Amino acid sequence: MSDTREFHATLTRYLKARVPFISIRSTERARVLDILRDVAGALSAPFYVHTLSQGTRELATGRIVNEDRSVIGAVDFASQQMAQRQNLSFVLTEVSDLEDDTPSARQLIDVAMLAADHGGSLVVVTSKPVFGQLQRLGMSLVLSPPTEDEMAAIIHEQIDPYRSQFQIEWDDADIRQAAAILAGISRLEAENIIATLLVNGRIDKNDLVELMHAKDRIFADISGIERVPVRGGDLSVGGLGGLKSWLARERPLLTADLRERGIRPPRGVLLVGVPGCGKSLSAKAIAQDWQLPLYRLDLSTIHGQYLGQSEGRLKEALATADHVAPCVLWIDEIEKGLAGATGGGDGGTSTRLVGQFLYWLQEARTRVFVVATANDVSKLPPELLRRGRFDELFFVDLPTAPERRDIIGIYARRGLQQRELAPALLDELVELSEGFAGSDLESAVREVVKEAYLKGDAVVTDALFRRSFQNVVPLSRTAPEQIENIRAWGRERAVPASGEPIAASTPAAGRPRRAVLA
Repeated sequence: MSDTREFHATLTRYLKARVPFISIRSTERARVLDILRDVAGALSAPFYVHTLSQGTRELATGRIVNEDRSVIGAVDFASQQMAQRQNLSFVLTEVSDLEDDTPSARQLIDVAMLAADHGGSLVVVTSKPVFGQLQRLGMSLVLSPPTEDEMAAIIHEQIDPYRSQFQIEWDDADIRQAAAILAGISRLEAENIIATLLVNGRIDKNDLVELMHAKDRIFADISGIERVPVRGGDLSVGGLGGLKSWLARERPLLTADLRERGIRPPRGVLLVGVPGCGKSLSAKAIAQDWQLPLYRLDLSTIHGQYLGQSEGRLKEALATADHVAPCVLWIDEIEKGLAGATGGGDGGTSTRLVGQFLYWLQEARTRVFVVATANDVSKLPPELLRRGRFDELFFVDLPTAPERRDIIGIYARRGLQQRELAPALLDELVELSEGFAGSDLESAVREVVKEAYLKGDAVVTDALFRRSFQNVVPLSRTAPEQIENIRAWGRERAVPASGEPIAASTPAAGRPRRAVLA
């Protein structure tokens, strides 16, 4: 049974039972009224609905029954009619201030009591919670956005009539993928997006990518998470072969229909390791490679000064991520945003944030692929590392010699577009850069590029490259103990992102090294 059918059946039971107060949580007022209109026709009972634009009217016919368009006028009219007649149902769509003990909530309590005495029902359509004392007089319902099956039916309704007029390349598999992409938005929003494709006079396979961008634009100005623009030319990631292979295997599962298999879409990865080795860049590269919008959740800005404010902000941010799915959600330096969860120095706020985040990470079924990065692994809450939270935990180590060769080549080609490094020079730079992080390699090549820009490409010589690399003092030399501690943690707890053993060290006796499934 689809969510809409279940909602329809439950609402019908409540109205047949003459439940005096029914709250419907939804942002789709038109869709709720369509369902109510259908239920009212089946029950053959008088239904009245109020909107600010049209006042109070009969739901079935649209006939105006009260000229006063204000909410106060509608509530007064409902009170009068409830006191005089039996089995009336009133639907209010514009009532505000119902979350707390306010005059509006108190007035509706009186109307609901009248409804209970005269066999009536007061229905409130709202997108916010309802004051507890009022809600306990009746029942509540939530109308979720269309399911994937319902979204597929909506897409069929929109495009099938045009198949004889336009070239429409989408088959059933494409429509199922489109439905997965559009999941989480309203029927009207989906219809608008499909209509913008139809005005082109055709729909082809490439329009599936446009669906993601169109959906992204709907939520572009919603607070909670930050939209990160992705520029493909700057996102070549050298090395990390193990991580890349794992991602290539997981990508088709993100938009596949996995319900029959009883598994959820890929949830994400936690990237830990040496600072400056490409963890943040990997998040951008994943979004670019998968052609998904990238959003950044900064947990450090979530914290508020009032009790419960931090939890509310995080809940709003995660709900926004659910709405914009499918997407990549990047959480940079996650240990800083959850600082205090292990020490309890903030009154328990961080502990509650961890619990809320982990619950969402494990239970949500939206197609949000989380890429979280961490440098200081000692501050990570232990429960964050348990299996079932992230799909995999990768350790990003200092690049190996082949990876350094790859990274140097990428930065040199990007900054010195007409120059290909000679193999002998490249071998020498790889040897000079032993212990360099990816950011160190970028810095060394950048110095050469700056000289080429300021003095011309003719100044770029092998000696300039050597001097630039020799001037870099990497973190592995200034803080070797810190690097070794990070590596020691990663050897037994994480999968090497490079696909190679971490620092070529021997694991503890009797303990097999972790590896990604082939």
